[in-house]
Amino acid sequence: MNWLITGGCGFLGRNLIKSLLDEGRDISIRIIDNLSVGSFEDLSYATDNAVEVSMADANWNKKEIQLVVGDIMDEKLALEITKGANVIVHLAANTGVGPSVENPRMDCVTNVIGTFNYLEGCRINKVKRFVFASSGAPIGECIPPIHEELPCHPVSPYGASKLAGEAYCSSYNKTFEVDTVALRFGNVYGPGSTHKSSVVAKFIRQVFAGETLEIYGSGKQTRDFIYVGDLVRAIWLAATKENVGGEIFQIATNKETTVLEVTEELLKALARFNFTDVNIIHGEKRLGDVMRNFSDTSKAKAKLGWEPLTFIEDGLDKTISWFMKINGKA
Repeated sequence: MNWLITGGCGFLGRNLIKSLLDEGRDISIRIIDNLSVGSFEDLSYATDNAVEVSMADANWNKKEIQLVVGDIMDEKLALEITKGANVIVHLAANTGVGPSVENPRMDCVTNVIGTFNYLEGCRINKVKRFVFASSGAPIGECIPPIHEELPCHPVSPYGASKLAGEAYCSSYNKTFEVDTVALRFGNVYGPGSTHKSSVVAKFIRQVFAGETLEIYGSGKQTRDFIYVGDLVRAIWLAATKENVGGEIFQIATNKETTVLEVTEELLKALARFNFTDVNIIHGEKRLGDVMRNFSDTSKAKAKLGWEPLTFIEDGLDKTISWFMKINGKA
């Protein structure tokens, strides 16, 4: 199988590639990334067999992992790079509520047009499977747990752009018979989150730098924190499982955790690594943040055969260990 991974130099992409290689999957991997967040050097987390190539030199028959530097907004490149692919895992996106509030137009163009370009690549080049990285953000404010049948009322521009991506996936499945699978990820954390700005990775970096941790608002807002290793298993199943085309799945832990609670767990984990002098303050609540968010994952268990396996204590220990290693603190 030929896998094209958009945003493959990012946090999720590198962990996906590492998992595919560690498990000896018989696939060829091509990456498209504009290097706005990750870098070619970041791929060393996943493999020492990556090369940067031009589109003219890209070849599915090569054994190395090939990176084509380019933007998902480039419609001609999208149509060219998707030729010969069997699976597209679409991870490239503007991520997070904050950036979408600061620049909603950029969020819309990146997440909507970028997704459309690669669905068009599927349609024109007969790519059968398209896995779309979505989020719980399309739902907006609701009484959780979030499940796939809830109506969507996004609060943030980010939620709106991800909802548009889900809608295009549905239309390309129904009209053009592309097996689209949308995965609504929880708040993912884990090794490799060098550039990630969500709470776990950001707080670990700040502790290592001796900085004060800032919790937005009261900290009583809830999220569903999922370890990256569990998430990439869901991507594999979404890419390979039969009879799931057109489906949306919640990929999280089915556990509601406040930001205060995850911070407390993180402080306990940091103390196990002898980081004990940590200062915390509370700042203003962020625009676009929902107060409660966790997922019912029963559909993913029933149809994908997937469920999370990693307890947060273990996941935080693995994440801190990785950060210590790259920061020379191990």
